[in-house]
Amino acid sequence: MVLTWVEILLLGLACCLFIRSTWNSMYKDRNLPPGPTPLPFIGNLLQIERGQMAKSLMKLWKKYGDVYTLYFGSSPVIVICGYQAVKEALVDQGEEFGARGNLATINKFTQGYGIVFSNGERWRTMRNFTLRNLRSFGMGKKSIEGKIQEEAQYLVEEFKNPKGMPLNPSKNIISAVSNVLCSIIFGNRFEYTDERFFKLLKIVEEICSLTSSSWGQLQNIFPTLMDYVPGPHQKICSISEELNQFIYERVQKNQETLDPESPRDFIDNFLIKLQEEQQNPASQFNMRNIMMTFYTLFLAGAETSTTVLKHSLLILVTYPEIQANVHKEIDQVIGRGRAPNYNDRAKMPYTEAVIHEILRFADIVPLNVPHMVTKDTTFRGFSIPKGIEVHPILCSVHRDPTQFANPYKFDPNHFLDENGSFKRHEAMMAFSAGKRICLGESLARMEIFVFLTTILQNFTLTSQKKFSEADITPRMGGFVNAPIPYEISFICRQ
Repeated sequence: MVLTWVEILLLGLACCLFIRSTWNSMYKDRNLPPGPTPLPFIGNLLQIERGQMAKSLMKLWKKYGDVYTLYFGSSPVIVICGYQAVKEALVDQGEEFGARGNLATINKFTQGYGIVFSNGERWRTMRNFTLRNLRSFGMGKKSIEGKIQEEAQYLVEEFKNPKGMPLNPSKNIISAVSNVLCSIIFGNRFEYTDERFFKLLKIVEEICSLTSSSWGQLQNIFPTLMDYVPGPHQKICSISEELNQFIYERVQKNQETLDPESPRDFIDNFLIKLQEEQQNPASQFNMRNIMMTFYTLFLAGAETSTTVLKHSLLILVTYPEIQANVHKEIDQVIGRGRAPNYNDRAKMPYTEAVIHEILRFADIVPLNVPHMVTKDTTFRGFSIPKGIEVHPILCSVHRDPTQFANPYKFDPNHFLDENGSFKRHEAMMAFSAGKRICLGESLARMEIFVFLTTILQNFTLTSQKKFSEADITPRMGGFVNAPIPYEISFICRQ
């Protein structure tokens, strides 16, 4: 029997209606939050604009409310938006929402090892050990501040070299930020002209760029399928291995000259602990965990602070009146005769407000890193089963009109009271919140303050191009919000 085209069309329509009703029935029976009806196999892919994950989720927030369900393929994920809902999940119910979800672009390489993408006992052990040892080597202390101040002076000298000619500051900024991290992990800094170091930084930038790309976003939505699809996302593992090889060579070098009585850096402390735990078969201290911890620390620590500083310079050159106010405060509090230090911020409310507004407005990691619920839980009347992935959207917190008067505008007054004093705001979650808050927050805050104030102590930022609000507005595309490429001039202040 040969079917006519009308019969084929009707049969196809009937199949679609049957599948749709089946999905709807499954969706309603589970008491999940509302959301767009998924299609078979592709889920809600059609609701995600190509390369615009963050923007797409923000649009769905306006339609479905603070908590809604999306399907990445056949898997449901819970999206949480707005300050109040995100706070309830990450802080008020932090234990239930405290596990790490799957960011396939990176986790394909880390495979749940290390610190950022691990869970359970492995995560607790690695986090506690890492945090304790980062602090012992100076994170949040005067000793690391000295290294940041020293690196800031190297950065100033690099910006002086072109003698006011326009330049793209990206390479110098990531070199400076990465050198602070290298001094903690490896025990030394690198010259900006070091070819191996420069290659390492290019790898870091490329990994973050690929993760944020359309291909990377598709891999995070369809992790299994995209393993078989050719494309640039397939490079992430191979270039990650190059970064890993660099770290491994440093670990081997330390191993050959290790003195357990006199640890030189973070690597030595890990190696000493590895030796101590050799006879413990359940120990989390193994080479794989060590390597993946350093890999994720370097990846996150180098790229995020660099991106904040790149946004900072672009914003300040766009708003010369804001830059002038920061200059004035630097001159009054610090002057020109000494290096800025982190304690200066207590006397610099306007500069503090500008930095906090940059962190809010630039939304460096707009989507946050995925979370996962640790047990069956109820959230705002909905049932969320154990193991389901949760996306607490940080850019929705920073763009929440109930929290900020001008959420889509750059406005330092968001962090100033009527007397011009600095005003903290709970809805500033640039480093996330709760159990999975960024463990490098104190280091990042110190870096951003010292680097930025040192640059502005020495230079006036200018540009031949007139940048607009559209130029500085974050693109809200993928995992990391990078600014547009730009060139500016660093004019020495008299």
